[in-house]
Amino acid sequence: MPTVSLRRTPHRDHLVVCGDDALAARTIEELTTRYGEYVTVILPSRQRNHGPQIARLPGVRVIERDQLSADAFHDAHVQSARALALLRQDDLGNFHAALRAAELNPDLRLVVAIFNTSLGERVRSFFTDCAVLSGSAMSAPSFAAAALGEPAPSHIRLSGRTLYVRRNSDVDPGTVVCGLAATAGGGAPRLLPADSASADLVLAFASGKSGDPLARRRNPLRTVAGLARRLVWHKFGAAFGVLFAVLVTGFTLLATVAGYSLTNALYLTFLDAAGAAVTNSRLAPAEKVAQFMLTFDGMAFLPVVTAAVIGARLTGSLRVKPRPVSDHVVVVGLGNVGTRIAGQLHDLGVDVVCVDSNENAAGADLARRLGMPLIIGDARREETLRAADIGTSQALVSVTSSDSVNLETALHARALRDDLRIVLRLFDDDLAERVQKAIGNTISRSVPYLAAPAFAVAMLEHQVLRTIPVGRHVLLVAEIHLSSGAELDGHQLREVHKAGEARVIALQRRGMTLDWSPADDYRLAPQDRLFVLATRAGLGRVLARSRPAPPRGRPSLMSDPPDTSDLSD
Repeated sequence: MPTVSLRRTPHRDHLVVCGDDALAARTIEELTTRYGEYVTVILPSRQRNHGPQIARLPGVRVIERDQLSADAFHDAHVQSARALALLRQDDLGNFHAALRAAELNPDLRLVVAIFNTSLGERVRSFFTDCAVLSGSAMSAPSFAAAALGEPAPSHIRLSGRTLYVRRNSDVDPGTVVCGLAATAGGGAPRLLPADSASADLVLAFASGKSGDPLARRRNPLRTVAGLARRLVWHKFGAAFGVLFAVLVTGFTLLATVAGYSLTNALYLTFLDAAGAAVTNSRLAPAEKVAQFMLTFDGMAFLPVVTAAVIGARLTGSLRVKPRPVSDHVVVVGLGNVGTRIAGQLHDLGVDVVCVDSNENAAGADLARRLGMPLIIGDARREETLRAADIGTSQALVSVTSSDSVNLETALHARALRDDLRIVLRLFDDDLAERVQKAIGNTISRSVPYLAAPAFAVAMLEHQVLRTIPVGRHVLLVAEIHLSSGAELDGHQLREVHKAGEARVIALQRRGMTLDWSPADDYRLAPQDRLFVLATRAGLGRVLARSRPAPPRGRPSLMSDPPDTSDLSD
């Protein structure tokens, strides 16, 4: 596709993207090749990181600036831009840059990448039109689902209804919204088949009759047993057990040989253990023995309990000696992505063992707070993987920032367990595809590839509600507002549907409630809101038909590319 020179056009109706990492490159590629947009990119150097790849994209104008200063934004013509995306890996820096850009163009739509989601909610309140997105938050459900052997992340909350992804054989046919993919016959899955009955994977309404399809809630009996084990194997456990046994023995003597009722025997046991025993030489021998045992046992029992309680309060735990775990997921790398994956798996009731080479990693505090075992060491070493009980785990998720570390970790884990499910984060697309083919039971995922469609569509003032990975492809659930003068204005709803590309799952007419079963012969009107499930290419076409035609004189960059929705990492 030839590069369109922007020098011949005024800097109007364009978008500005700041960043040169993989997420920025993917987002810019989406905007230019999928949606035919002109993009001005501000990056430190076109020769470093993904700069060369970005500079080669059609419809891209590159400005090299080390800082996102007011002058840099002025040179990028932010004053006339429709939207600005701040994709650098610096929450505070992105916020500062957003404030500068808003001064130059108060009506500018802002799309800000941020890791700290609580901070993101506050950042949004500073601007009139701002979308705050987290790439790690959007991609974590896909990694978690892959680790659990699920076909895709399950939940989508949409206008008061919960939809979830499930296999067709596992749901009531009456709850199916539409088919997602047909995998029969092998090969690549057939996305969005026209007939839902032929789909193996479907999107369905949650009826409330069955639990979370992803959740593996902990068994209450297992929780109680774990608590008992923690007490027994605690460093005070042996002493506590002996002293408690003496209390039980004394109580038994009082209730049987001495002839007291159960209530009185319990009453005397507590008093004697507290040191309130009254001497009486005329007591029966059995009662004297019980009183002696309970009194001296109580003198030792209370200090042991006090020491255990104070130790727990001071250290935040009982300092349990690590015990072997099973059916857990080993998460290697507690950066932004690994932290969210570990947290989500824990919320789903799955046991997690975390591994990182840095004891001060971003997710180390979360792991300690949630009680997840944390192994500090190099995951490429066999002893580190054995310490994480890799032999009894159900999956390994390696999401460090290094392809070589993730791949080497996977190979060592495969040598220890040939049936282990492995999920990798690999940045090199070609390497990821070949690794997935060569190493059995291995899945690759890419954070930029999962997140970029949402960032791109957010810049176009449409909201991607969820990305749904299906094998190595991705489907998008998006909200689209129909503009006056758009191609679809006045056309029937059935014209939006296209097998393999796009399907409308809900429609909201202006001033009306959401319709989950809109009639195919309904004629679309401006201000209608369409909720569309589509491939990336299909969404691009629906978006193009939902907006007014571009002004005369502006060449279109759209070349109707094939859908290459590959999730290679």
